[in-house]
This record gives sequence, C-alpha cells and structure tokens, in this order.
Amino acid sequence: MDSRISEIPAGQDRTPLPGTATDAVKIVIVGGFGVGKTTMVSSVSEIRPLSTEETMTQAGIGIDNTSGVAGKTTTTVAFDFGRISLSGELVLYLFGAPGQERFWFLWDRLFAGALGAVVLMDTRRVVDSWYAIDRLEHHGTPFVVARNNFPGPVHSLGAVRDALTLSEDVPLVDCDARDRESSKQVLIALVDHLHALSSARETRS
Repeated sequence: MDSRISEIPAGQDRTPLPGTATDAVKIVIVGGFGVGKTTMVSSVSEIRPLSTEETMTQAGIGIDNTSGVAGKTTTTVAFDFGRISLSGELVLYLFGAPGQERFWFLWDRLFAGALGAVVLMDTRRVVDSWYAIDRLEHHGTPFVVARNNFPGPVHSLGAVRDALTLSEDVPLVDCDARDRESSKQVLIALVDHLHALSSARETRS
C-alpha cells in the first residue's frame, strides 16, 4: 500500500525552509478516529504535508471502531506532518497522531518534546476524546480542545465541557478543520494558553 500525500493549494507544496531558521517548536494534534486531524494538518501547513494514510481493508473489521464515520475509507497509520514558518527564525512543526486504538502506543513518543497539543473532537463521539485528554494530563502537556463542526445536533460549549469533565482552565474552542483560517485560530488559542501558563508560573516564582 502506498502512503498518500495530501493535496493543498498549488504553490504551497515547495515552500522552502527559511535559511535563517534557528529554532523549532512542536505541536501535536490528537483525538479519536476520523475527527479531522489529517484534514487540520493539511489545511494549515505551508508545505505539502506528509500523510501516512492507508486504505482501510477488511482486516480492520471488528478491530477499528468506525461508528459515526462509516464513509471513511482511509486511516492514518503513523502520523501526519506539516510545517508553518512563524518568523524568519522560528518554525512550527505539526504532528497529527493516529486515532485508532491499535496505534495509541505511538502517542507517548509523539508527545515527547511537544510544546503543547490540540485535542480535536467530534461531539457525536465524545468518549473518543477521553484517552487523549488522559494521556496529555499524564504527561503534563498543555493542551486546548477544539470541537470540529460536523453535521448534526449542536451542543453548547458548556455542555461539551461538562461531557468531557474538562477543567475551566483548559480552553475549548470551535473550528472547521477544513478551513485554513479556522485551523490557524485553534493554534493561536493554544499559543495564547501556553503564554498564559508561562506568565502564571513567572508570577508565582
């Protein structure tokens, strides 16, 4: 099976890394199967993202939970990778984690060295977000939760926070992972959250 390279607008697939780049930060996008992690990395990356999507086969029947995503035909088997140049010196690397339970063993390695994380969720399958939140809390990795807007009943963010038993200290935002600007706003929310945590630590010290 050949891994697939996601399509992004022409002209963004050969964006060179700035020769002045000296620093890099890492952010991980994590969440359940089919919540839009590959889509988010693809929508916001300045380069043609590396995507390890493979065609789903009958071998996964009974192993992979496809409830709520019955039309999905491919799945990430390692990770997605994208890049954003924040300045001439600073580069952001994005890693999208695989969502299926059988690939969760990769998550702890992806979290290593991460500045923070985005938990992308689908309100039709809230339970799929619990493991991601648990592992990030275990590692002490700061994160925000982004509700990807799928068709169906609309719940208030307060109801979503309650369903996730999410602390008020953790930002919860709406997004459309297909939209570049919307995905950028999620990343900005994470950066703002990291800055607030850093300022709070400085105040206490």
